[in-house]
Amino acid sequence: MFVWPEAHLDFVPEVLEPEQINEAYYFVFDGGEILLNFDEAGQWVPLENLDQRFQTGLRQSHYMGSLGGVDCFTVETDLGEADKGSLRSLFGKTDNLMFSLAGRAVQLLDWFRVHQFCGRCGQQAERHTSDRAMVCSNCGIHSYPRLSPSIITLVHSDNKVLLARNHRFPNGMYSTLAGFVEPGESIEETLRREVKEEVGVNVGNLEYLGSQPWPFPNSLMLGFLAEYDSGDIVLQAEEIADAQWFDCKELPEIPGKVAISRWIIDTYLGRLGIHG
Repeated sequence: MFVWPEAHLDFVPEVLEPEQINEAYYFVFDGGEILLNFDEAGQWVPLENLDQRFQTGLRQSHYMGSLGGVDCFTVETDLGEADKGSLRSLFGKTDNLMFSLAGRAVQLLDWFRVHQFCGRCGQQAERHTSDRAMVCSNCGIHSYPRLSPSIITLVHSDNKVLLARNHRFPNGMYSTLAGFVEPGESIEETLRREVKEEVGVNVGNLEYLGSQPWPFPNSLMLGFLAEYDSGDIVLQAEEIADAQWFDCKELPEIPGKVAISRWIIDTYLGRLGIHG
């Protein structure tokens, strides 16, 4: 089963900022771009306080918790000409732990930004004093950070795996199948439905491997292996550009190791004695 690196156990999520801050990790965003605040070794740099340049355009700030005793903040501000990039630009430049914290950071900012007003009565919402929630000043409804559960699965048959290309993928890249859970569905029902809809085949012998938060924008991806049962490939044309069976020793370009799709593929290859 896939598990996050042990270092994740050192992160303690909290809402209330401590009175004394000695140094902190700051995840600083300007819209969809993050301040690239790490050294050449890919280590995120802790700071005694946020650079004064970024405090003048401050839009929101949230205490996230602490990592190994170092406090963590997520901030939205005007980054101007600072060294910045998309969240995806962190792939391969920093470790999984800091990428996951950056993902947590951007999801908190997005949640706060879109819950300024109550979705029930339209009145102004305010931060809860001790919980991660926005509270309507009129009707009292609580709005917590939203997660969208989804499945991601590798369909396999002996030494072959079924991989697909989404229309948004770079040319030549293939990956596992994925889709969001519909209201009233179990995870298993979602998996079978999504595979059938996207590539037309039926699967069985579902095996859960692990999960990964995926902040694009707020998914929680539940990873599975699924054994091919029956049917021929029929593409869901509006979503899938191509899907093929590939020999496990002759795979096309697949996602990098930061993605759960790659971990699922590597897990299956490892069981066959193949190391990618």
